[in-house]
Order: sequence, then C-alpha cells, then structure tokens
Amino acid sequence: MRTKLLAAMALTLTGCAATVPPSPSVGQADGLTRAALGQTVGVGGPKVTPLALLEDSRCPANVRCVWAGRVRLSVRVDLGSGSQVRELTLGAPVPVADGTLELVEVLPEKVAGTIAPQDYRFGFRFMGGL
Repeated sequence: MRTKLLAAMALTLTGCAATVPPSPSVGQADGLTRAALGQTVGVGGPKVTPLALLEDSRCPANVRCVWAGRVRLSVRVDLGSGSQVRELTLGAPVPVADGTLELVEVLPEKVAGTIAPQDYRFGFRFMGGL
C-alpha cells in the first residue's frame, strides 16, 4: 500500500513539475545552486534537473519527532558524456563524473501540513575532483 502511495505521489509531483514555469531561484553566494522541480541549473560542471520528489519525511519544525526524516529526489544529471537519472538523498553525496553531487538544502522548511510541489527549492553542491 505504501509503495503504491509513494508511486502515485511521484507521478503527481512529476505531472505538476511540468506545469511549473522555471523561476530565477539560482543563488550561488553561499556556494549552492538552487532549482525548482523541472528547472535545469548548472552546478559546477554538471547540469541538474530535479524531476520528482520521491520522499519528504522530514520532521515538521513545529512537531516533536523520534526520527528526523529524510528527503529523496529524482534528478537528471547532464554531462558532456550524456544524461543519467539519479536519486539523491539530502546530505548524502553521490559520485558524478570526476567529483560528487550533493543535495544539501530543501526549502521551505517542513511544517505540519503539506507543501505544494511548486514551492519546493532544492540546493545542490558539486565538488569536482582533483
């Protein structure tokens, strides 16, 4: 049942992402590049497009939780050698090309209730290899 619910949520969010016009939410003053669902941004070397929010089980700020939760995001990573779809988990770097790509920020902060897909912004950092 939970798997079906997560799949339905991913499909719903993917459909919503197609209707969201890209907004200028790229900010690099703090070393992060931010993007909305469906928006392609350059993150160091690779270009990243958030495709679907797979999970947002973060503990709401106004609630006490036993587990902090996590965020999982499906992204397309475009490199000179082609594209690949990857799954990123908040705070867990993954190897990409000659470095690592990390989802380091998810906004807005989680509160009790739901967040509309178009309101999400994801902060990425690419650490290139030596």
